[in-house]
Amino acid sequence: MRKDYNLEKRKYVIIAFLLVIASIFGCRLYELQMSDEKYKESADINAFLKKTLYPSRGLIYDRNGELIVYNQPAYDVMIIPRDVKTLDTLDLCRTLNITPEQLRKRFEDMRNPHLNPGYSSYTPQRLISHLSAEDYGRLQEKLYRYPGFFIQKRILRQYNHSLAANVLGNIREVNAKDIKNDNYYQPGDYCGDLGVEKSYESYLRGIKGVEILMRDAHGRIKGRYDGGSNDVQPISGRNIKLSLDYELQAYAESLMVNKIGAIVAIEPESGEILALVTSPNYDPTLLVGRQRGENYRALVNDPEKPLYDRALMGAYPPGSTFKPTQGLILLEEDIITLSTPYPCSHGYINGGLRVGCHGHASPLPLKPALQTSCNAFFCWGFKNMVDRRSKYGTSADAFEVWKNHLVSMGYGYKLGVDLPGEGRGFLPNAQYYNKAYGEGHWSANTIISVSIGQGEVLATPLQIANLGATIANRGWFRTPHVVKEIQDTILPDELLEKRYPTIDAKHYDAIAEGMRMAVTGGTCRRANIPGLDVCGKTGTAQNPHGRDHSAFLGFAPYNDPKIAVCVYVENGGWGATYGVPIGALVIEKYLRGYIPPERKAMETEMLNANSKLLSGVKKH
Repeated sequence: MRKDYNLEKRKYVIIAFLLVIASIFGCRLYELQMSDEKYKESADINAFLKKTLYPSRGLIYDRNGELIVYNQPAYDVMIIPRDVKTLDTLDLCRTLNITPEQLRKRFEDMRNPHLNPGYSSYTPQRLISHLSAEDYGRLQEKLYRYPGFFIQKRILRQYNHSLAANVLGNIREVNAKDIKNDNYYQPGDYCGDLGVEKSYESYLRGIKGVEILMRDAHGRIKGRYDGGSNDVQPISGRNIKLSLDYELQAYAESLMVNKIGAIVAIEPESGEILALVTSPNYDPTLLVGRQRGENYRALVNDPEKPLYDRALMGAYPPGSTFKPTQGLILLEEDIITLSTPYPCSHGYINGGLRVGCHGHASPLPLKPALQTSCNAFFCWGFKNMVDRRSKYGTSADAFEVWKNHLVSMGYGYKLGVDLPGEGRGFLPNAQYYNKAYGEGHWSANTIISVSIGQGEVLATPLQIANLGATIANRGWFRTPHVVKEIQDTILPDELLEKRYPTIDAKHYDAIAEGMRMAVTGGTCRRANIPGLDVCGKTGTAQNPHGRDHSAFLGFAPYNDPKIAVCVYVENGGWGATYGVPIGALVIEKYLRGYIPPERKAMETEMLNANSKLLSGVKKH
C-alpha cells in the first residue's frame, strides 16, 4: 500500500496547531495566576476588607510656640455596595437626619463615574461625610442593622484663632487631577488647598496605614486578619512652626478692618515673615466641614474678593516707595554722587513735559530728595542715565541696565515665597517699549513716570517689603518665607541663602540715612517713635480707577534692624494718611509689645478708619 505523505504532513500541522493553542492557554493561565493582580485583588476583596487608617495631620504653631491649627475627629459613612443586600431607607434617613431624596442623590453621585472616578461595587465608597458627633453616636448604635456599612474616622482642621486664613490655607477633598498626579491619594482623601496647607502638604499629611479584616463566606466581618499582625499603623504628619508672630498678625489685621490692601512685615536678617495680612480676609473655619462647598462659593462670589491674597498677588504701582531703588541704581551707575543736586521747580520740567511735585528746597541732592520725596530729582536722574548714549549706546540699552538692577532687587519676578499663588508684579523691558513706540523712537521722557514708581511698573506688597529688608541689611536679603521650622527636617537651602542685588553694599547707608531723615523731618513724621529710630518712605500711588493708593515702606531700628514693613491701602490717598501711621503702629507693637498712651489716639484713629467709603469702584 502506498504511503500518503500529504496526510502525514497534515497530522504534524494539526499537532503543531494544538500545541500552539495549548501554549496560549498555558501562558494565559500563568498570567492570571501569577502575574495579573486583578484576580488576586478580586479574591482578596472577597476574603478581606482593607480599611485605610488616616494619619494625624501635622500641627501648626506660630514662631513663639502658640498652637494655631490642630485636628479634630470627623466621621464618614462608608459602604461596600456589593455587601448592601437590604436597606431600611427610612430608618437610615432618620438616624442620619437627612431626607430620602438626599440619600438617593448621594447614592447616584457615588455611582457616577464623572463625580467618582474608579467606582467599584467591591471597594469601600464614601456615602456621607463629616457626621456630627450626635449623628455618629446614633449610627454607631444601629450599625449592625446595615450590612455593608462602616464608619471611617478622618481628621478635620480646627483653629485656635480666626486669623491668617491666607497664610494657613485649608484642606479639601482631592479631585481627579490630584489622584492622577500623586498615587498617595485615593477618592475621598483630603489634601491641602491654598496657603501652608498646600505648599507643605507632603510634610503635613503623614503616611496612611491599613487595617485588614477577615470576611466569612457570606461577606460578614469576622475580625482582624491574623490578629492584626499584618496591619500597618499610620505615621503622623510633621508639625510646622510658622515664622508669623500671631499677636502681631492679629494686631495688623485689626488695623486693616474696613480697608482694602495688605501689610507685610519681615525680619530682615532671617527673611522670616512676621505678619502677612490681606484685607478683606475671611474666617478659616468657614472652610471646614459639610458647609465648606457652600461657604467657598460665597467667598468666590464676594465682590471684595477675600480669597485674593493682595499681599502676594496684588500688582500695584509702588509710587514713591520705589525711589530708594532709583537712588541705588543712580549711585551704582555713577550717574550721581551724594552731592549731585537736581532742581525742582514744583516738579520736573523738560521741554513740554512736566511731572508735578510739592514745595520744598531746591536744588537738592539724594538724601534730602528721599527725605522730601522729590519727584523731580528722580526724574532728572533717570533721564541722565537712560539718555546717556556716550555710556550705554542707546536708550534701550541703558534701560535694560536699569531693569536688570531692579530684577536683582526682587522686582519683576516672583521672589519664591513658600506659599502658592505669588504674583510677579510687572517690570517692562526695552522690547516692551520698542513694540509700543517703535525701536529708536522713545527716550527717558517718553517713560519718565517709571522713575517714580508709576506708569507700567507694578509691584506686590511682598516685593516692596523685601526692598525694606534689603536696605535694612545694607545690601542683601533672604527669600521671604512663612515657615520657620519643620519637625525633624531642615528648611530648603533656597530659603536660607543670602541673595545679593547688583548694587554695591557701600551705597545702602546713604539710602537708609535718607529714609531716616524722612521720618525725623520729612514725609514720614508720623512714624517718628522716640527710641526706635524708624526709617521710612511714603508712597502716594496714582490710581486710574479712583482715589490714590496710600503706601509706606519702613524698617527699624536704623542700626541692627528687627523688622521691615510695607503697608498698602487701596484708595487711601496720601501715604501719610494711612500707610505711615499703620506702619508705625505695626513696628512699635512688634518692638515694644504695646502701644504707649501718647500714641493711643493714632491707634484709635486707624482702628476706626474706613477707607472703603473712599474707594468707589475697585478693580484688581
